[in-house]
Amino acid sequence: MRFDWLRLLFIALVLSFIPGRLLPALEVPYLVSRVNDYAGILSPETIQRLEETLKAHEDSTSNQVVVLTITSLAGEVIEEYSMKVVEAWKLGTAQNDNGVLLLIAKEDRELRIEVGNGLEGVLPDGLCGTIIRQEIVPHFKDQRYDDGVEAGISAILRAIANEYQAESGFSDFDQDVPPWPLALGVFAFFLFIVGTFTLSAVFTSGFMSWFMYVFLIPFWLMFPMGLFGVTVGIAIFAVYLVGFIVAKIFFATNPSGKKFSKQWGTKFASSGRSSSGGSSRSSFSGGGGSFSGGGSSGRW
Repeated sequence: MRFDWLRLLFIALVLSFIPGRLLPALEVPYLVSRVNDYAGILSPETIQRLEETLKAHEDSTSNQVVVLTITSLAGEVIEEYSMKVVEAWKLGTAQNDNGVLLLIAKEDRELRIEVGNGLEGVLPDGLCGTIIRQEIVPHFKDQRYDDGVEAGISAILRAIANEYQAESGFSDFDQDVPPWPLALGVFAFFLFIVGTFTLSAVFTSGFMSWFMYVFLIPFWLMFPMGLFGVTVGIAIFAVYLVGFIVAKIFFATNPSGKKFSKQWGTKFASSGRSSSGGSSRSSFSGGGGSFSGGGSSGRW
Protein backbone atom coordinates (compact mmCIF):
# COMPACT_ATOMS: atom_id res chain seq x y z
CA MET A 1 0.00 0.00 0.00
CA ARG A 2 2.84 2.36 0.84
CA PHE A 3 4.37 1.62 -2.58
CA ASP A 4 1.11 2.54 -4.33
CA TRP A 5 0.99 5.91 -2.55
CA LEU A 6 4.60 6.65 -3.43
CA ARG A 7 3.98 5.72 -7.04
CA LEU A 8 0.92 7.95 -7.24
CA LEU A 9 2.87 10.80 -5.67
CA PHE A 10 5.67 10.31 -8.20
CA ILE A 11 3.22 10.35 -11.12
CA ALA A 12 1.58 13.52 -9.78
CA LEU A 13 4.96 15.24 -9.49
CA VAL A 14 5.90 14.24 -13.04
CA LEU A 15 2.59 15.52 -14.42
CA SER A 16 3.03 18.83 -12.58
CA PHE A 17 6.19 19.49 -14.59
CA ILE A 18 4.68 18.72 -18.00
CA PRO A 19 4.56 22.00 -19.99
CA GLY A 20 1.09 23.28 -20.75
CA ARG A 21 1.90 23.10 -24.46
CA LEU A 22 2.07 19.30 -24.24
CA LEU A 23 -1.39 19.04 -22.73
CA PRO A 24 -4.44 18.78 -24.99
CA ALA A 25 -5.32 22.20 -26.40
CA LEU A 26 -8.65 23.76 -25.52
CA GLU A 27 -11.00 23.28 -28.42
CA VAL A 28 -12.85 26.16 -30.05
CA PRO A 29 -16.59 25.65 -29.49
CA TYR A 30 -19.16 25.85 -32.24
CA LEU A 31 -20.48 29.25 -33.25
CA VAL A 32 -24.20 28.73 -32.70
CA SER A 33 -25.44 32.30 -32.26
CA ARG A 34 -24.32 35.81 -31.47
CA VAL A 35 -24.39 34.95 -27.76
CA ASN A 36 -22.61 31.66 -27.05
CA ASP A 37 -23.00 31.09 -23.31
CA TYR A 38 -21.08 27.85 -22.82
CA ALA A 39 -20.31 28.77 -19.19
CA GLY A 40 -24.01 29.18 -18.37
CA ILE A 41 -23.62 32.56 -16.67
CA LEU A 42 -26.36 34.45 -18.52
CA SER A 43 -30.10 34.26 -18.06
CA PRO A 44 -32.35 33.33 -21.02
CA GLU A 45 -33.87 36.82 -20.93
CA THR A 46 -30.44 38.47 -21.19
CA ILE A 47 -29.40 36.18 -24.03
CA GLN A 48 -32.57 37.02 -25.95
CA ARG A 49 -32.10 40.79 -25.46
CA LEU A 50 -28.46 40.61 -26.55
CA GLU A 51 -29.33 38.49 -29.58
CA GLU A 52 -31.91 41.03 -30.72
CA THR A 53 -29.57 43.97 -30.13
CA LEU A 54 -26.61 42.39 -31.92
CA LYS A 55 -28.73 41.19 -34.84
CA ALA A 56 -30.17 44.68 -35.33
CA HIS A 57 -26.66 46.14 -35.22
CA GLU A 58 -25.34 43.59 -37.72
CA ASP A 59 -28.27 44.13 -40.08
CA SER A 60 -27.71 47.89 -40.13
CA THR A 61 -23.90 48.01 -40.17
CA SER A 62 -22.61 44.52 -41.16
CA ASN A 63 -20.46 44.60 -37.99
CA GLN A 64 -20.56 41.19 -36.32
CA VAL A 65 -20.25 41.44 -32.54
CA VAL A 66 -20.30 38.09 -30.74
CA VAL A 67 -20.17 36.98 -27.10
CA LEU A 68 -18.48 33.77 -25.95
CA THR A 69 -18.41 32.55 -22.35
CA ILE A 70 -16.43 29.47 -21.37
CA THR A 71 -15.96 27.76 -18.04
CA SER A 72 -12.16 27.74 -18.08
CA LEU A 73 -9.16 28.48 -20.30
CA ALA A 74 -7.64 25.14 -19.22
CA GLY A 75 -4.22 26.71 -18.84
CA GLU A 76 -4.23 28.61 -22.13
CA VAL A 77 -3.36 32.30 -22.43
CA ILE A 78 -6.51 34.28 -23.06
CA GLU A 79 -4.96 36.39 -25.84
CA GLU A 80 -3.86 33.28 -27.73
CA TYR A 81 -7.15 31.45 -27.23
CA SER A 82 -9.12 34.50 -28.30
CA MET A 83 -7.16 34.60 -31.56
CA LYS A 84 -7.89 30.90 -32.10
CA VAL A 85 -11.60 31.60 -31.71
CA VAL A 86 -11.79 34.54 -34.13
CA GLU A 87 -9.62 32.73 -36.68
CA ALA A 88 -11.94 29.73 -36.54
CA TRP A 89 -15.16 31.75 -36.50
CA LYS A 90 -14.00 34.38 -39.01
CA LEU A 91 -16.16 37.11 -37.50
CA GLY A 92 -17.01 40.11 -39.67
CA THR A 93 -17.01 40.42 -43.44
CA ALA A 94 -13.99 39.60 -45.58
CA GLN A 95 -14.14 43.08 -47.12
CA ASN A 96 -14.26 45.06 -43.86
CA ASP A 97 -12.73 42.80 -41.15
CA ASN A 98 -15.39 44.22 -38.85
CA GLY A 99 -15.82 41.52 -36.22
CA VAL A 100 -15.64 41.87 -32.43
CA LEU A 101 -15.45 39.09 -29.85
CA LEU A 102 -16.20 39.49 -26.14
CA LEU A 103 -14.60 36.43 -24.50
CA ILE A 104 -15.23 35.58 -20.84
CA ALA A 105 -13.55 32.76 -18.91
CA LYS A 106 -15.54 32.33 -15.70
CA GLU A 107 -13.26 30.22 -13.48
CA ASP A 108 -10.11 32.08 -14.56
CA ARG A 109 -11.87 35.41 -13.94
CA GLU A 110 -10.43 36.74 -17.20
CA LEU A 111 -12.03 38.44 -20.17
CA ARG A 112 -10.97 39.98 -23.44
CA ILE A 113 -12.34 42.15 -26.23
CA GLU A 114 -10.84 41.01 -29.55
CA VAL A 115 -11.21 43.56 -32.34
CA GLY A 116 -11.02 43.00 -36.08
CA ASN A 117 -8.60 45.13 -38.10
CA GLY A 118 -11.40 47.15 -39.65
CA LEU A 119 -12.73 48.38 -36.30
CA GLU A 120 -9.46 49.13 -34.50
CA GLY A 121 -9.88 52.81 -35.36
CA VAL A 122 -13.07 53.13 -33.29
CA LEU A 123 -12.15 50.40 -30.78
CA PRO A 124 -8.46 50.98 -30.00
CA ASP A 125 -6.73 48.94 -27.32
CA GLY A 126 -6.95 51.67 -24.69
CA LEU A 127 -10.69 52.16 -25.15
CA CYS A 128 -11.29 48.41 -24.98
CA GLY A 129 -9.38 48.36 -21.70
CA THR A 130 -11.51 51.21 -20.39
CA ILE A 131 -14.73 49.41 -21.34
CA ILE A 132 -13.54 46.27 -19.56
CA ARG A 133 -12.45 48.14 -16.47
CA GLN A 134 -15.29 50.65 -16.14
CA GLU A 135 -18.29 48.87 -17.66
CA ILE A 136 -17.82 45.12 -17.16
CA VAL A 137 -15.50 44.36 -14.25
CA PRO A 138 -17.48 46.24 -11.54
CA HIS A 139 -20.52 44.03 -12.27
CA PHE A 140 -18.48 40.84 -12.54
CA LYS A 141 -16.90 41.44 -9.13
CA ASP A 142 -20.42 41.18 -7.68
CA GLN A 143 -21.16 38.13 -9.88
CA ARG A 144 -23.74 40.15 -11.83
CA TYR A 145 -22.74 38.67 -15.17
CA ASP A 146 -25.94 39.67 -16.98
CA ASP A 147 -25.43 43.33 -16.11
CA GLY A 148 -21.72 43.21 -16.93
CA VAL A 149 -22.13 41.65 -20.37
CA GLU A 150 -25.01 43.95 -21.30
CA ALA A 151 -23.08 47.01 -20.15
CA GLY A 152 -19.99 45.87 -22.06
CA ILE A 153 -21.88 45.18 -25.27
CA SER A 154 -23.71 48.50 -25.01
CA ALA A 155 -20.39 50.33 -24.60
CA ILE A 156 -18.84 48.47 -27.55
CA LEU A 157 -21.74 49.36 -29.84
CA ARG A 158 -21.69 52.98 -28.70
CA ALA A 159 -17.94 53.15 -29.26
CA ILE A 160 -18.36 51.84 -32.79
CA ALA A 161 -20.92 54.60 -33.37
CA ASN A 162 -18.55 57.17 -31.79
CA GLU A 163 -21.08 57.75 -29.02
CA TYR A 164 -19.22 56.25 -26.05
CA GLN A 165 -17.72 58.67 -23.56
CA ALA A 166 -15.41 56.98 -21.09
CA GLU A 167 -15.19 58.32 -17.57
CA SER A 168 -11.94 60.17 -17.14
CA GLY A 169 -9.75 58.82 -14.39
CA PHE A 170 -6.14 58.85 -13.30
CA SER A 171 -6.18 55.05 -13.33
CA ASP A 172 -6.44 55.10 -17.12
CA PHE A 173 -2.65 55.45 -17.24
CA ASP A 174 -2.45 51.83 -16.08
CA GLN A 175 -4.23 50.44 -19.12
CA ASP A 176 -2.39 48.54 -21.79
CA VAL A 177 1.13 49.27 -20.69
CA PRO A 178 3.74 47.73 -23.00
CA PRO A 179 5.17 44.27 -22.27
CA TRP A 180 7.98 44.41 -19.70
CA PRO A 181 10.84 43.64 -22.14
CA LEU A 182 9.69 46.42 -24.48
CA ALA A 183 9.03 48.82 -21.60
CA LEU A 184 12.49 48.20 -20.14
CA GLY A 185 14.11 48.76 -23.53
CA VAL A 186 12.31 52.06 -24.05
CA PHE A 187 13.07 53.07 -20.46
CA ALA A 188 16.77 52.39 -21.04
CA PHE A 189 16.68 54.75 -24.02
CA PHE A 190 14.78 57.26 -21.86
CA LEU A 191 17.50 57.07 -19.20
CA PHE A 192 20.19 57.57 -21.83
CA ILE A 193 18.58 60.80 -23.06
CA VAL A 194 16.83 62.30 -20.04
CA GLY A 195 19.33 60.82 -17.60
CA THR A 196 22.13 62.73 -19.31
CA PHE A 197 20.29 66.01 -18.78
CA THR A 198 19.51 65.01 -15.18
CA LEU A 199 23.16 64.31 -14.37
CA SER A 200 24.11 67.55 -16.05
CA ALA A 201 21.64 69.38 -13.78
CA VAL A 202 23.01 67.60 -10.70
CA PHE A 203 26.56 68.74 -11.42
CA THR A 204 25.56 72.24 -12.55
CA SER A 205 25.43 74.95 -9.91
CA GLY A 206 23.19 77.97 -9.57
CA PHE A 207 19.85 78.83 -11.11
CA MET A 208 20.27 76.63 -14.21
CA SER A 209 20.57 73.48 -12.08
CA TRP A 210 17.20 74.02 -10.38
CA PHE A 211 15.59 75.21 -13.59
CA MET A 212 16.53 71.89 -15.21
CA TYR A 213 15.24 70.04 -12.14
CA VAL A 214 11.80 71.59 -12.54
CA PHE A 215 11.90 71.36 -16.34
CA LEU A 216 12.51 67.58 -16.23
CA ILE A 217 9.66 66.86 -13.79
CA PRO A 218 7.01 66.18 -16.51
CA PHE A 219 9.36 63.77 -18.28
CA TRP A 220 10.08 61.78 -15.12
CA LEU A 221 6.38 61.77 -14.26
CA MET A 222 4.71 60.88 -17.56
CA PHE A 223 7.09 58.49 -19.33
CA PRO A 224 7.57 55.98 -16.47
CA MET A 225 3.79 55.91 -15.89
CA GLY A 226 3.17 55.34 -19.58
CA LEU A 227 5.66 52.47 -19.62
CA PHE A 228 5.00 50.75 -16.28
CA GLY A 229 1.65 52.02 -15.02
CA VAL A 230 0.74 54.47 -12.26
CA THR A 231 2.16 52.61 -9.27
CA VAL A 232 5.64 51.94 -10.63
CA GLY A 233 5.69 55.25 -12.50
CA ILE A 234 5.02 57.30 -9.39
CA ALA A 235 7.66 55.32 -7.49
CA ILE A 236 10.25 56.19 -10.17
CA PHE A 237 9.08 59.80 -10.13
CA ALA A 238 9.48 59.95 -6.33
CA VAL A 239 13.02 58.61 -6.65
CA TYR A 240 13.78 61.45 -9.08
CA LEU A 241 12.22 64.14 -6.87
CA VAL A 242 14.01 63.05 -3.71
CA GLY A 243 17.13 61.59 -5.29
CA PHE A 244 18.00 64.79 -7.15
CA ILE A 245 17.93 66.85 -3.96
CA VAL A 246 19.86 64.22 -1.98
CA ALA A 247 22.50 64.08 -4.74
CA LYS A 248 22.82 67.88 -4.79
CA ILE A 249 23.33 67.97 -1.02
CA PHE A 250 25.81 65.08 -1.12
CA PHE A 251 27.97 66.56 -3.87
CA ALA A 252 27.88 70.00 -2.19
CA THR A 253 28.74 68.96 1.37
CA ASN A 254 30.50 65.60 1.37
CA PRO A 255 34.29 65.75 0.73
CA SER A 256 34.18 62.68 -1.52
CA GLY A 257 31.15 64.11 -3.29
CA LYS A 258 32.89 67.42 -3.88
CA LYS A 259 35.90 65.62 -5.33
CA PHE A 260 33.76 63.50 -7.62
CA SER A 261 31.72 66.51 -8.69
CA LYS A 262 34.84 68.47 -9.55
CA GLN A 263 36.30 65.55 -11.50
CA TRP A 264 33.22 64.54 -13.47
CA GLY A 265 30.96 67.57 -13.38
CA THR A 266 32.39 69.15 -16.50
CA LYS A 267 32.23 65.88 -18.38
CA PHE A 268 28.56 65.26 -17.57
CA ALA A 269 27.58 68.86 -18.22
CA SER A 270 29.25 68.88 -21.61
CA SER A 271 27.68 65.54 -22.39
CA GLY A 272 24.25 66.99 -21.67
CA ARG A 273 24.91 69.96 -23.94
CA SER A 274 26.20 67.83 -26.80
CA SER A 275 23.29 65.44 -26.51
CA SER A 276 20.77 68.24 -26.84
CA GLY A 277 21.69 68.90 -30.45
CA GLY A 278 21.35 65.34 -31.66
CA SER A 279 18.37 64.29 -29.53
CA SER A 280 16.01 67.25 -29.63
CA ARG A 281 13.91 65.51 -32.27
CA SER A 282 13.54 62.25 -30.31
CA SER A 283 10.00 61.19 -29.57
CA PHE A 284 8.55 58.76 -27.04
CA SER A 285 5.04 58.62 -28.52
CA GLY A 286 3.53 55.29 -29.45
CA GLY A 287 0.42 53.76 -30.98
CA GLY A 288 -1.21 54.22 -34.33
CA GLY A 289 0.28 51.08 -35.90
CA SER A 290 -1.78 48.54 -37.83
CA PHE A 291 -1.56 45.06 -36.36
CA SER A 292 -3.60 41.94 -35.77
CA GLY A 293 -4.64 40.96 -32.27
CA GLY A 294 -5.94 44.40 -31.34
CA GLY A 295 -8.06 44.69 -28.23
CA SER A 296 -7.56 44.41 -24.51
CA SER A 297 -7.72 41.88 -21.68
CA GLY A 298 -8.75 42.19 -18.06
CA ARG A 299 -9.49 40.38 -14.81
CA TRP A 300 -12.06 40.67 -12.06
